[in-house]
Amino acid sequence: MSAQSSDFKLRFWGVRGSIACSGPRTVRYGGNTSCIEMRCGERLLVFDGGTGLRYLGHSLMDAASHPLDADLFLTHTHFDHVCGLPFFKPFFDPKNRWRLWAGHLAEGMTLRRVLGEFMMSPLFPVPPQVFRARMEYREFKAGDTLGAGAEVAVRTATLNHPDGATGYRVEFGGRSVCYLTDTEHVPGAPDRNILGLIAGADLVIYDSMYTDAEYNTYVGWGHSTWQEGVRLCRAAGAKRLAVFHHDPEHDDDLLDGIAREVDKELPGSFVAKDGLSLQL
Repeated sequence: MSAQSSDFKLRFWGVRGSIACSGPRTVRYGGNTSCIEMRCGERLLVFDGGTGLRYLGHSLMDAASHPLDADLFLTHTHFDHVCGLPFFKPFFDPKNRWRLWAGHLAEGMTLRRVLGEFMMSPLFPVPPQVFRARMEYREFKAGDTLGAGAEVAVRTATLNHPDGATGYRVEFGGRSVCYLTDTEHVPGAPDRNILGLIAGADLVIYDSMYTDAEYNTYVGWGHSTWQEGVRLCRAAGAKRLAVFHHDPEHDDDLLDGIAREVDKELPGSFVAKDGLSLQL
């Protein structure tokens, strides 16, 4: 039986950029850093390991009735995208199997080494060897198409970010979701790597750290704007945009305003928030 689009679901566990934030000004959209859960039929795909990963881990442990065999794809290994890894409970269950993927690392660098140096004294008290699950570390080159189970294709592309980053397109059941965070645009020159990846996509989750009005203050920081996300979606014929990777200084009221504007510019588009679930 072929896959159905109704079997394609996703949930946002962390939508904030740079650093987790909490308090009354961010309670509606959330303050956890990047983490997204995708379900392609029986396959579990996780994207990024920010602080939101911890809460996904609790959910998986509560619902677990059988061992997990799953994939975690990293856009890159800056701290806000990996700081949840040591606190992800499914990594500590020996019945589970996890494949960790990265496509941005420089020649001679491996994901195993990066995580080993991240979880190293005096920065962290225990090394990755404390994980009891079967852990597989897989490097690839951005631009490769990756396998993630039957009828699931994961296409990749290079993003413009300090130290490199990778964008992903997941295709399943005749639908497609693109995850493109931590990338900087060049005003007036659409990123051809991104246009090719998001062509005709049903949903594009895009780095919208800034507004166009703010962007000039942060040129070179490796981030984009929600307005550029709209322009890219229009140029590529993508259907909906999810505004993602919110600046820690963007409070709920500001994000409410962006939500109204983005829906006007590209109907059906929205501002991502912690806990939001979608079915394609």
